[in-house]
Amino acid sequence: MVLLESDSELEPGDEAPAFELPGVDGETYSPDSFDGCEALLVVFTCNHCPYAQAKFGLLNELAAEYDEVVVVGINSNDAEEYPEDSFDAMREFVDDGRIDYDAYLRDESQEVAKAYGAVCTPDPFLFEREGGSFRLTYHGRLDDALNPDDEPTRFHVREAIDAVLAGDDVEIEWQPSQGCSIKWKEQ
Repeated sequence: MVLLESDSELEPGDEAPAFELPGVDGETYSPDSFDGCEALLVVFTCNHCPYAQAKFGLLNELAAEYDEVVVVGINSNDAEEYPEDSFDAMREFVDDGRIDYDAYLRDESQEVAKAYGAVCTPDPFLFEREGGSFRLTYHGRLDDALNPDDEPTRFHVREAIDAVLAGDDVEIEWQPSQGCSIKWKEQ
């Protein structure tokens, strides 16, 4: 396990990089799939990382609580080297209820993770609907619990979502998320 901090080059106001990825539900998703929502929370995550696992509950809660926000998990890990992150394993996590996001997608080529500049799991990006596209409004920690066994006392992503839904600017300092490195394929 290699602990890394998120370090994307996306800037506030940047448009969500395009993607077209398969979901464990058999559908194919792109940012356009979520046109009816006010915000899009894209979280690069996986099945096996203890840092990602520690956030499953929070992400499930956000997906259930906010009708105007779509929570999308994207797993970009090399499933050949880490079979617990395979598409079939992802489907099992959804089927048994450990993951209950609005969509759980597989980035087999890892091109989407590269386009977003994602480096760790979890690595969250919150986009606000602005005009006809989603624009980055927050990239940072989900909460203040930096280690898997820590109990959070502040939920940064919830504050950011609430600001977006209220039509306010997100005033939270972007502090990098941390977690296991994305498991890149050998090039």
